[in-house]
Amino acid sequence: MVRRRPVGCQPLWATLWTPDDRGGMDSNEREPAEGALPAAAPAPPAPPRAAGIAGLSTPYRVLAALALGAVGVGACLHLGLVFLHVAPANTVGKQNARLVDGWIYPEFEQNWKLFAPNPLQQNIAVEVRAQVRTAGGELLTRDWRDLSAEDGAAIRHTLLPSHTEQNELRRAWDFFTGSHDEDNKPDGERGELAEQYLKRIAVGRLTAATPGAERIVRIQLRSATRSVAAPSWSGEKTDAQTYYRELPWWNV
Repeated sequence: MVRRRPVGCQPLWATLWTPDDRGGMDSNEREPAEGALPAAAPAPPAPPRAAGIAGLSTPYRVLAALALGAVGVGACLHLGLVFLHVAPANTVGKQNARLVDGWIYPEFEQNWKLFAPNPLQQNIAVEVRAQVRTAGGELLTRDWRDLSAEDGAAIRHTLLPSHTEQNELRRAWDFFTGSHDEDNKPDGERGELAEQYLKRIAVGRLTAATPGAERIVRIQLRSATRSVAAPSWSGEKTDAQTYYRELPWWNV
């Protein structure tokens, strides 16, 4: 028995398009409009910015080069003056002695000692006191303050102690005693410079611990010298007395 298809019904394959019927176009493609320009290719990515000074603009590169050059010249000048200061006596050092001393003292003073033929046998402590003016106008004299003991406490049990706390006050006092006579009178310009340097250090320490309502009027410094005690196994006798060297009052 042969079945007949209903009128108007066609098989499914007969209703599908073939590539030839659609001109080879995919279902998602669109025909370009007449006269339209083709799409432009994407722009290539910008090159990465160079690191360091090379990545700066030209004005900033010039400024950075000038700054680095100034730092380099300053470092070379400093090293040259330090070399002339620590080098043995020579013609260049003698001709420029005033320039070298003016740059080195007091902040950059060098005290190199490869050997210690005369080890220290005394403990020298630098102490200071101040006269202050209170808010009510009263003039008071404060007690002595041991600056050397404060520096010692700051560096004790410290793996990387501060160079300033170790040497600033000690070298300032050595600078002062080496440029003054026994009557505390300066020997030339170095003595005056040593006095100003020591006073500046003392005032800085006192100002940090002085209440804001008080004003420092004058300061006075002194040294307390004590002999290092002999070891217990030694029969040597040591003078245990403390000797003081007081400086005159300095106005602030």
